[in-house]
Amino acid sequence: MTPLNVALMFVAAFFAGVVNSIAGGGMLLAFPLLIWLGLDPKVANATGTVALLPGLVGGLFGYRREMNDSSLILMRLGVISIIGGGVGAWLLIVTPSPVFARLVPWLILFATILFMLQAPVTRWLHLPAAAGESTRAWWIGAMVFQFFSASYGGYFGAGNGILMLAAMGLLGLHDIHRANGIKNFLGICINSVAVVAFAISHLVSWPRALLMAVGALAGGYVGARTARRVGRTFIRRAIVVIGFAITIVMLWRMR
Repeated sequence: MTPLNVALMFVAAFFAGVVNSIAGGGMLLAFPLLIWLGLDPKVANATGTVALLPGLVGGLFGYRREMNDSSLILMRLGVISIIGGGVGAWLLIVTPSPVFARLVPWLILFATILFMLQAPVTRWLHLPAAAGESTRAWWIGAMVFQFFSASYGGYFGAGNGILMLAAMGLLGLHDIHRANGIKNFLGICINSVAVVAFAISHLVSWPRALLMAVGALAGGYVGARTARRVGRTFIRRAIVVIGFAITIVMLWRMR
């Protein structure tokens, strides 16, 4: 690795950590760079997953004050995330990805539009903020969606945070900072089991992953602190912009 490559990986990981702590999609900064540096796509995906995991930890720490009274949702959806993340990682290891890769930008676009429309849709569904967390229907919907979201995240997690935020909004979690903290915790659950699977399968470039992990950890904490200062309206707009940007970039790469 040349000094320029080292600098590029650190900077990309830092900003990926910032993006992941706010909305998700940081992999779209790290993954193309690793491909450009000559890594096999599967190795690049696995290495990026390992590298960005500490960024989620930093983001979780930054949102710790907003996550009071969230232990039940963290425990239940955390278990589902571990199971789904393992399924997704297994699919990446044993199956080719062209068909799924073509679906990814459309999934992200759908999630972004869903996030934009979450307030009117929630009013239409008559879901009061966070009041549904004690109902059976709420838990069934949350666990089913989180399983599929975690499976996608274990396979290729770009934009998975937006999917989770969109679902939380529709389920009545309107505090964007609390939702971000929960999203980061669930992302840690998903990526942790994926990291173990990728390591066992020898898909990780460890020197690159460890270097980028330092940048991602710093970026995750900075992103969380920044999000808490600039306000919810700005963050919601930023999430929508990030979602559309990821969609456009991925559609462009598919040409």
